[in-house]
Amino acid sequence: MIGVMAERVIAACDGASKGNPGPAGWAWVVADAGETPVRWEAGALGTATNNVAELTALERLLAATDPGEPLEVRMDSQYAMKAVTTWLPGWKRNGWKTSAGKPVANQELVTRIDALLEGRAVEFRYVPAHQVDGDRLNDFADRAASQAAVVQAPAGSDHGSPEPPPSPDTVPSRGPSKKRPARTKTASARTLNAKFPGRCACGRSYAAGEPIAKNPKGWGHPECRSGAGAAE
Repeated sequence: MIGVMAERVIAACDGASKGNPGPAGWAWVVADAGETPVRWEAGALGTATNNVAELTALERLLAATDPGEPLEVRMDSQYAMKAVTTWLPGWKRNGWKTSAGKPVANQELVTRIDALLEGRAVEFRYVPAHQVDGDRLNDFADRAASQAAVVQAPAGSDHGSPEPPPSPDTVPSRGPSKKRPARTKTASARTLNAKFPGRCACGRSYAAGEPIAKNPKGWGHPECRSGAGAAE
């Protein structure tokens, strides 16, 4: 029956691998209109890479949501998002080969995601990982995936599981979640190894495993934490 357009569902998904490859897990979370988590699921993957965990999380989210409802998917994996939004058409035209002529990695997962996306209204939104006062849904999915990777057991709202514990990778806020313009320019001295490749505010990229620190505009090179070389 044709009626009023369905309201958009807001969700996030994430994967984790403790070692890349190592013990891995996936998770997704769906929110209500106020962006409060209302339904979520997480699962274990045994030993797998970060990329497999990220793609699995997206596949499970798409399979668990109504294909007739518009969906916003928030992710912190540029690889998984670009795989299904940017690179996929070219891979299919090239017979599942990359531009370098090599077989596409994780083709089975990408193929299943492609089928689940068929005919659906899905908007992908990239959100940086491990941000102080960052996207709460991405943070929830990140924590759930990390816990699943560590304990190698399923969890979720249907299991009656409690909210996943805080992630050790996220620098805790000091006080209420408010923007403090005068203070955000002084970044935390803490550094950690990047889970995924990314781009610093200075414009230069960093690789997975490279030390990064909290900068005024997000995570990036420790030497850029002063904001002196920050770019648009």
